[in-house]
Amino acid sequence: MHSSHLIAYFFGGAFLTNAIPHFVAGVMGSPFQTPFANPPGKGLSSCNVNVAWGFFNLLAAFFLLVRIGHFNLRHTPAAAAFGVGVLVMGFVCAQAFGPLHGGANPTEKK
Repeated sequence: MHSSHLIAYFFGGAFLTNAIPHFVAGVMGSPFQTPFANPPGKGLSSCNVNVAWGFFNLLAAFFLLVRIGHFNLRHTPAAAAFGVGVLVMGFVCAQAFGPLHGGANPTEKK
């Protein structure tokens, strides 16, 4: 397995993780932050924009996971790269969106 495949699987996990909140918020009819909002990443975008942005992230994850190399969850390095991508993007999203939605940030003083 090439190291470029592992990098693709890492970003595939990141894109898949980013697809979830946007697509779910959009399907629920709720506004949510996107890069297209004003200000980017902090303002709210419509549910339709979120469905589209979530679907774009899902397509990116598909191409990175399925069309590059031979992704197999039973292959430990591939699964680890994917899992680290999911975990890193999860923390990035938690840090970015937590303060906007009442999430606790233990480093902030009240």
